[in-house]
Amino acid sequence: MKLFLAVVVFAVLGSSSLAKLSEPKVQVYSYSPGEFGKENILICHVSGFHPPDISIELLKNEVEIPGAKQTDLAFEKGWKFHLTKSASFTPQKNEEYSCRVRHVNNVRNFIWEADM
Repeated sequence: MKLFLAVVVFAVLGSSSLAKLSEPKVQVYSYSPGEFGKENILICHVSGFHPPDISIELLKNEVEIPGAKQTDLAFEKGWKFHLTKSASFTPQKNEEYSCRVRHVNNVRNFIWEADM
């Protein structure tokens, strides 16, 4: 009987934590309109996710941009979290700038599109 009760409790707790999984919404943009050769700030804002098991990388041609700064992890109603990472960059023609987001075991890249 104790084993049965333990299995039921484990199943209920396990399914409730899975039910709370919320994929992040990701926005990649620059502080100023994108112009080649002009210094700017690349920003990746990630919101609406749960659990808070996440990492964000800002990339130039698939290589992490050094000196990036990240906000503290914060939460909203319903235990949905948000986080922002930014880095100075100078966009150059034929180079790709992106934000790689890993949430739990899912990894996705989001490309920055210049306003040019």
